[in-house]
Amino acid sequence: MALAFNTLIFIFLTLLTQIGGFAFLISLGAARLLKLSQRLVRLLLFLGLYGLVTIATHVTAPLFGRVPLSCFGGEANVKIQPVFCLLNRNYVTPPTQRVAMALANHMATSFPGTTTVALDANFPFLDGFPLPPHLSHDDGRKLDIAFYYRDSSGEAVNGRTRSPVSYFAFEQPQAGAVLPCAGRHDTLTFRWDLEILQPLFPNWTLDEQRTAAAVRWLSSQGRGLGVEKIFIEPHLAKRLAVTNDSVRFQGCRAARHDDHIHFQVSQ
Repeated sequence: MALAFNTLIFIFLTLLTQIGGFAFLISLGAARLLKLSQRLVRLLLFLGLYGLVTIATHVTAPLFGRVPLSCFGGEANVKIQPVFCLLNRNYVTPPTQRVAMALANHMATSFPGTTTVALDANFPFLDGFPLPPHLSHDDGRKLDIAFYYRDSSGEAVNGRTRSPVSYFAFEQPQAGAVLPCAGRHDTLTFRWDLEILQPLFPNWTLDEQRTAAAVRWLSSQGRGLGVEKIFIEPHLAKRLAVTNDSVRFQGCRAARHDDHIHFQVSQ
């Protein structure tokens, strides 16, 4: 029973953080060696080892072609949601990092005071290693960017997102919008509507001017830096007037993209 339980924890932590399963195995061995039996002590041991492995990963990942988006404000005008730093999901290739920084600098210049919020990126090691629940964040070339918002008084919101996890606060389609997935009921899909959560999010409105400007930059100047694809829902692309051959629909099995912008760079 203990073996099965520990195996499940190892798999869960590996899928969630990539390095967490490794830290868990080390903590199990250390707890056995030190004859630690109290659950709280064993948990604290794991958390301490996970922190050490995270620091080591921060140093070693660049040797394997991935660099971390700074969790401590190292990139001007870019903020990483802390949860993605804690889960080691803030790693990208150097070209992807350059695009993120250039986009953030453009937005801060065009709209003074604007902070661009980066969301899920990629794990630190191994091309092809999945980053659940995403279908394509597996090679360091993908990054999600939060939408820009205005609060209920109309003031620009900076450095914050409607959802505490940055996802799932969907911009609902307007009347008459094109809905390519309407009527589909796929069994295997990450396209969750999560209607029960929507009333829980603050009553902010999408800052259409800034969000459209970010997509336009990615699909124009960003292409010169290697941006090849941008995913956003068709109803939002039309609403924001950002139609372009690089602005695409991700498909009906992938997660909704009317809560964030996804971009990827070429090899």
